[in-house]
Amino acid sequence: MGRTYLVVTFGVGLGALNTGNNLLYLVLGLLLSVIILSGVLSERCLKDLSVRRVGMDGAFAGEPFAFRWGLTRRQGHAFALTLAEVDSPLTGEGGVGYLPAGPEHVVRADLTAPRRGPVKLSGVRITTTWPLGLFAKTRIFTLEGTLLVYPRRGFGCTDPGEAAVGHVGEANNPHRIDGTGDIAGLRELGEHEDARRVHWLKSASVGKLLKVEREREERRTYILGVQSGLTGDALERRCEEVAEQAHRLLEAGHEVGLELPHERLRPGAGSGQERAILRALAWLGFEEQREEAA
Repeated sequence: MGRTYLVVTFGVGLGALNTGNNLLYLVLGLLLSVIILSGVLSERCLKDLSVRRVGMDGAFAGEPFAFRWGLTRRQGHAFALTLAEVDSPLTGEGGVGYLPAGPEHVVRADLTAPRRGPVKLSGVRITTTWPLGLFAKTRIFTLEGTLLVYPRRGFGCTDPGEAAVGHVGEANNPHRIDGTGDIAGLRELGEHEDARRVHWLKSASVGKLLKVEREREERRTYILGVQSGLTGDALERRCEEVAEQAHRLLEAGHEVGLELPHERLRPGAGSGQERAILRALAWLGFEEQREEAA
């Protein structure tokens, strides 16, 4: 739109010079005044704004992750706002076309971090080119923070090794009944048993309720580790392998622990344990920054 406006303004100015028509001079003056006014309007869009970081679901190196800001305007209206983190290695930006006064508006962006580890955040940059796109007005809001980026998700080429221990009573019997594994057989549903495991098709054919029995898969405990002395690409690769192995083992229902040169996580299961392992791997090699952040 801005380029078209400039072309029209140039054409009107050229016509006014060639013809000497007073009306064209008047229109040219109006067009030029609108250009100046657009700069004032862009500046007004950045007034009375406040911004805060809402956060993200999980940031992994080398792939886009959802990041959110909460944007509020005390009075008036704002248009065509673009938000981005300033002075950080994060790439990507989010935008909002129209921001009314009053309630907070959550702006979402897909950002990308190039590496694992903590990323210091110093502020948020808000830019607008409204209304004609001729001027880009920018305001930086100082907002200190730290974003923890998890290791890059990839393929684990190495084997996690032998399990450290097995659960008592299950190590010698990996095919116990009433689990969540493969189907072991059918039997008649007993009194007070869960009806959600009834095989309705087979039950209808024989005229009685038949329950599906499944094998109970063996749960084991694994201890993963990162050797001391690794640096650079070797350390990054090992962190990626451990993160992938932990994800795979936890998805299978096993318990996973972690041994690092200066930290140890007790074995556990579930998504909470995976998040704790990812946090520990993300801080590995950045212990000084971790102490400062604490």
